[in-house]
Amino acid sequence: QVQLVESGGGLVQAGGSLRLSCAASGRSFASFVMGWFRQAPGKEREFVAAISWSGGSTYYADSVKGRFTISRDNAKNTVYLQMNSLKPEDTAVYYCAADREIVVHSIAARYDYWGQGTQVTVSS
Repeated sequence: QVQLVESGGGLVQAGGSLRLSCAASGRSFASFVMGWFRQAPGKEREFVAAISWSGGSTYYADSVKGRFTISRDNAKNTVYLQMNSLKPEDTAVYYCAADREIVVHSIAARYDYWGQGTQVTVSS
């Protein structure tokens, strides 16, 4: 079992930055692909970014490419999402997720563990 706890959300003006963290406990964090997803009110959950167990491979949604950066520190059992140049359309609840697969991917249904989410609100 893996427990995931997100933090770092908040209210920020358009153009600003936030860094989300996701702390993992339980089974071996370093063996999991980690992903970030988000869900805005009235919309389906969507993929944001994913990172391989080693950190050597990353994958981003087109909507955040060049603005967001996913990283991980396996010694701290933590994955991060650095969000720059935030836009109002980035407003959502952000979730981290863990998957036992080897290859990074964007399919939410294939992730095995989920955090409770952290709210990010970007004002215009």
